[in-house]
Amino acid sequence: MEYKDYYKTLGVSKTADEKELKKAYRKLARQYHPDVNPGNASAESRFKEINEAYEVLSDPEKRKMYDQFGSQWQQYQRAGGNANDFWRQWQAQQGGPRAQTRTVSQEEFEQMFGGSGFSDFFESLFGGMGRRQTGGFDFSNFSSGQRQPRARRGQDVEHTVQVTLEEAFHGTTRQLQWEDGRTLSAKIPRGVKTGSRIRLSGQGGSGTGGSQAGDLYLIVEVLPHDTFERDEDDLRVKVAVDLYTAVLGGSVEVSTLDRTVNLTIPESTANGKTFRLRGLGMPKLKNPDERGDLYATLEVRLPERLTDKEKELFRQLRALRQEG
Repeated sequence: MEYKDYYKTLGVSKTADEKELKKAYRKLARQYHPDVNPGNASAESRFKEINEAYEVLSDPEKRKMYDQFGSQWQQYQRAGGNANDFWRQWQAQQGGPRAQTRTVSQEEFEQMFGGSGFSDFFESLFGGMGRRQTGGFDFSNFSSGQRQPRARRGQDVEHTVQVTLEEAFHGTTRQLQWEDGRTLSAKIPRGVKTGSRIRLSGQGGSGTGGSQAGDLYLIVEVLPHDTFERDEDDLRVKVAVDLYTAVLGGSVEVSTLDRTVNLTIPESTANGKTFRLRGLGMPKLKNPDERGDLYATLEVRLPERLTDKEKELFRQLRALRQEG
């Protein structure tokens, strides 16, 4: 198992702030998203690495733990069946009486290494409660004396899920797979937005002492779209129209996410004019049968490569305007 440099994976420095992390993540996620690279196993693998890196670095607690313990993973592995060996090795490297005498509780250690599984490296530092026995650590012997695990509900887990705008519009499903082979089908409802939380009850960290498992929360990330810009439940789109239609009036086709409609253009419509098309935006999450609006902004395109005759007609038109 190799050490994973999550900062290098996202192409950011170790001092990167939340904004820099999110910008780098969104750019890479869009580039390697499976929907953009169908059937490309290499891109899918890279996408998983990017997602794992962001999962850790975007969480202040996980990032702190990773910065402290990530480079010590070999010592973590060598600790084998006795977690005290790993902790003593780490303390010795820190130096000072305080590090030598500090007592770490079972709960604190579990917090440091709690979470859901991704790669083997991720599991070694943030392994889920269900992997304790296979991870080689005997938590019942971690603090002084022998003790039985207390009954405690499993930890809640958050995981980011990326969807396209079309998937957010129509709704979709995601097949989630853990490293131990478990799979789960998660339904993504229509109208989800970036930041929407989907709760999967009982799919989080395993409980101890017979207690119930925690919940898994899917945090939705809607990827940017090449054509549409989203504003809550509304959509915005730019529509090209020729000069003659803008001047004389007419109609132009406007594509939405589920149909094409004709938009009537009045005479003398200026460049940048915005039209509101009611009910053609995104489904509303709490009531998918209702939709936001679509705002279509016209971009008047000037004619190119005019013929001599066309130029002469434009000159005549200009002369008429000046006389009037």
